[in-house]
Amino acid sequence: MNVPVLIPTYNPTERIIEVVRSLISAGFERLIIVDDGSRPECSSIFAALAEMPQCTLLHHDVNRGKGRGLKTGFAYILEHMPECCGVVTTDDDGQHSPEDILRCAEKMEQSGRAVLGARDFTGDDVPPRSRFGNNCTRFVFRALCGIRITDTQTGLRALPVSYLPALAKLSGERFEYETNMLLEMKRLGLPFDEVRIQTIYNDKNSGSHFHPLRDSIKIYAVIFRFMLSSGICSLIDIGLFTLINLLTAPLFSSTELRILTATAGARVVSSLVNFLVNRSGVFRSGKNIRRAAVRYYTLAACQLIASYLCVNGIAMIFGGGASVWQTVIKIIVDTALFFVSFGIQRDWVYAD
Repeated sequence: MNVPVLIPTYNPTERIIEVVRSLISAGFERLIIVDDGSRPECSSIFAALAEMPQCTLLHHDVNRGKGRGLKTGFAYILEHMPECCGVVTTDDDGQHSPEDILRCAEKMEQSGRAVLGARDFTGDDVPPRSRFGNNCTRFVFRALCGIRITDTQTGLRALPVSYLPALAKLSGERFEYETNMLLEMKRLGLPFDEVRIQTIYNDKNSGSHFHPLRDSIKIYAVIFRFMLSSGICSLIDIGLFTLINLLTAPLFSSTELRILTATAGARVVSSLVNFLVNRSGVFRSGKNIRRAAVRYYTLAACQLIASYLCVNGIAMIFGGGASVWQTVIKIIVDTALFFVSFGIQRDWVYAD
């Protein structure tokens, strides 16, 4: 096949030799093994792999993470195998069958689109942490990132060579890189298909180097950054709204005018902070700042009007007097608008 297989590995067991032999038997003629700073005891395993003419071994002096291992492999392919139509990545523990790896590679070769292997997480043999982690990430990807995907952390990915230059420069060194890869494909409009594959867990996936807490935090980093940015700006917005609303009560006899003044005054300050933080710290956009600012404030104006109409409408139902109750209403309304705003900022305001 004109598709090399890329296997990043760290402290592998003898199973990786079986994996490589099965891939060679399936018809793959080029395999790139990235040793991510494994301990010296693994040297005999790598020596056995080096004896296979189909294998190319790359080494990291120290452990740098799965993401860096993938990027090292992508860079090697771009430099030494530019004629190939793409690459298929897989894990070193036999979690993916050679038949499924071959199907993903062939489908990518035919379609020119990325192909992701999608595991079934409904079986009784699926470790609880794998089922829980995938279900949570799948919900977040659909709700906040606008990506419909069955298996967010699959290691079986067939990627066209045209995707590799962008993915090789992507941030992320460890397991979060695979999440960043999906977000980047979404941002750049790079399409992907899914192929249902077998779910194979050896010893309940005990060989996985995934750290549930540490790596989950990194995986959700972009979403956490957006939530933190929005949280800080929401505190600024709510604080200023409450202050202006209460201080201007003697000046306005009209509830509508008072709430509009408080909403607008608070939003002017909080939106400026939010725009600058989201541009540089969350979406890390290289988009022209003027264009991004125009789009952001178009969104902010629509959001302000929606917030005002909802808060004022609900406040009129429960009574129009200035009170902290109106702040509670605003918190509820703005929380709902938060989810809408995330998707619009990601796909329109800061999209390159």
